[in-house]
Amino acid sequence: MGKKNNLVRNASFLMIAAMISKIIGLLYKSPLSSIVGNMGMGYISLAQNAYMILLMIASFSIPQAVSKLISERIALRDYKNAQKIFRGSMIYAAVVGGAVALFCLFGARFIIPRNQPNAVLALQILSPTIFLSGILGVYRGYFQAYRNMLPTSVSQILEQIFNAIVSLLAAWLFIKNISDGTPEQVAKWGAAGSTVGTTAGVVTALLFMMMVYGMNRKGIRARVKSDRRHREKSYGDILKLIMLIVSPIILSAFIYNVNGYLNGVLYSEILGTQGADADKLSMMYAEYATYFMSIINIPLTLSSAAPTSMIPEVSALYATGAVKETRRKIDQTVQLSMFISVPCAVGLAVLAQPIVSLLFGGTNGTAGKLLMLGSFTILLNGMSNISNGVLQGIGRPKIPMITAAVALVVDVVAVVLLLLFTDLGIYSLLVAMIIYAVVVCILNDRAMKKYLRYKNPWRFAYLNPILASIPMGAVAGLVYYGLYKLIQSNVICLCLSIALGGATYFIVYILMEKPSRERLRRMPGGAVLVKIFGRMF
Repeated sequence: MGKKNNLVRNASFLMIAAMISKIIGLLYKSPLSSIVGNMGMGYISLAQNAYMILLMIASFSIPQAVSKLISERIALRDYKNAQKIFRGSMIYAAVVGGAVALFCLFGARFIIPRNQPNAVLALQILSPTIFLSGILGVYRGYFQAYRNMLPTSVSQILEQIFNAIVSLLAAWLFIKNISDGTPEQVAKWGAAGSTVGTTAGVVTALLFMMMVYGMNRKGIRARVKSDRRHREKSYGDILKLIMLIVSPIILSAFIYNVNGYLNGVLYSEILGTQGADADKLSMMYAEYATYFMSIINIPLTLSSAAPTSMIPEVSALYATGAVKETRRKIDQTVQLSMFISVPCAVGLAVLAQPIVSLLFGGTNGTAGKLLMLGSFTILLNGMSNISNGVLQGIGRPKIPMITAAVALVVDVVAVVLLLLFTDLGIYSLLVAMIIYAVVVCILNDRAMKKYLRYKNPWRFAYLNPILASIPMGAVAGLVYYGLYKLIQSNVICLCLSIALGGATYFIVYILMEKPSRERLRRMPGGAVLVKIFGRMF
């Protein structure tokens, strides 16, 4: 754990883990939708949205906050207080997580739309997970502070595997043994059973992280004992520090993500008062929140891995006054994020309907249209994630919070107006999502210019990936739709189009960018890229 890992290596660990986790999460939703139906998937989406909001209040940003605080102590070789921050964070997570978990258990009916009562039970079953997630977040943040992303990456994969297995099994058992077989009861109990898997996944990941910490305990104690230069702070001071740093980050994350929950509630409530059928609203919401968002979140999670691994490095550099190096690290992060985000956005737009049809056979086609229109939000959300991470890393956590609050107001106004005065329906949520991300990007960019004199590396981070993605999209589209006329196999056509499109992107990008061997090594799989393309320059 004492060895330093560079940004790309850490980001690569998280990207690989995120890819595996999200693919597992995506694949199991197809059989889950067959078990619980589209109505059940709508209940799951409503419960998960409310759960995520409560999780953000309790623990969602704890890994980032803990990694920031501890990485700053480590940079100053203050191992005593680094360890005390870890223990203090445990106390904070247990108290806050416990309180929010109790609210989830007894107050679930107050945060689920009134015309969707069948989603309440699914949310109540998630209440223990909120408490456990806080403890898990502290462990993950601790190892990230030491720039060791491997434990977090492995725990994410284990979490998703157990989540998928238990979700399917519990949903089937609940329906078989508890429901009366009517569509509403199948949807209600299937949704409730599926949420048991979320708890099982978190328990598995927590046990793994505790095991890893136990294996490193001897070295941790030795470091703390060797620190004779620093005076140990009191737990009162530590908890004040945690509250000072963690609270704005959590509040910022809450405001930043609450729009998804509010949009779902507004969609159900406003259209419900206009006479729309509650079951049809639930099914359409599943098209957006379960099918469309599940697909869009895979590349978004991959592009977010770089900002996550960047926070402790930026915090450490900025704490030591290395502002120029801080800007260089941000440039690397932006380039890495856009290198992944841009081709993903273009590829999803071109192959939207085939991808949705393959993954979710029960879709009515709306999710494919949403994906085609909304794939470019991957870029906007990737940019906003980076800027949020930078501002938190340089000790300005209030700025993302204020930015998110402004964007939230604009988002809510947009949703209400679109639902009341247009016939866009579920597409109103997509429009609001785009507006929200644009506002965040603009305001955060202004703050980065002010405090870091940072200029976005538009050419090498954005322009080249966009230009390389154009021929990639053309190749992918021609291969899929041309081949489909001959063999009409969605799986084969998709696999070939994605493979050839991806190869086209890499080749065109390398030819345009002509990066040095050092730049190639900073990309995911850089050592392999050096061997393949090293002779081209």
